[in-house]
Amino acid sequence: MTEPAQPHPQPEENSGHGRLTARPYPPVSASTTTGLLPLDGPTGELLGLAYVPEPADGRPYQLALLLHGAGGSPRHGLDLLLPMADEHRLLLLAPKSASSTWDLIVDGFGPDVRRIDRLLEEILDSYPVRRMLIGGFSDGASYALSLGLTNGDLFDAVLAFSPGFAAPLLAHGQPRVYVSHGTDDTVLPITVCSRRLVPRLEAVGYPVTYEEFDGGHEVPERIAQRAVEWLLAGAGTATAA
Repeated sequence: MTEPAQPHPQPEENSGHGRLTARPYPPVSASTTTGLLPLDGPTGELLGLAYVPEPADGRPYQLALLLHGAGGSPRHGLDLLLPMADEHRLLLLAPKSASSTWDLIVDGFGPDVRRIDRLLEEILDSYPVRRMLIGGFSDGASYALSLGLTNGDLFDAVLAFSPGFAAPLLAHGQPRVYVSHGTDDTVLPITVCSRRLVPRLEAVGYPVTYEEFDGGHEVPERIAQRAVEWLLAGAGTATAA
């Protein structure tokens, strides 16, 4: 793991640094469409999925950007919090990585950052959003941590289910972090992943809640529920810089 750095000194921080430009703003063309929404590219390829709880009545949502694991799909990302979305008015956005996994893991920040920015802007054009969080599973959790710490002035919280690492090139803000990991994980073993990662995050000042569970490389339903309870209990406590 690379330690989160101080804010980058050069004046331009772009997608190559993992910086997102999208920010919540009043919708340009408000939509009343709810439910599962496919988000397609210019040639019809699927770039991601969104889920919008009812009703779309002008009240703001909390947006959850959810990232699938290696070889996964947008639906895998969406399913992380889908059972809780309606009850807690969570607008879910799940992009598809441009490659088999996220750009940072393949060749450094770039294509996926730009894709995520585009999808965020599409959703923010249509729906009011109050707060934003980022989360993911496995490689998606590593990417959520890396992108979330880079953009802690955008995301209030980071949910990392069974992460391998965090490698931000720069850091802004101080989002709250929730990490879970199975003690019998053979894909990303807990001893070399979360048990090393969490103390390092805490050492550089991030507020981390960490839960281990009996199980493997998975997100048990009770863990997803606890993550949402943690999220809601601490809403509004994150700071940005």
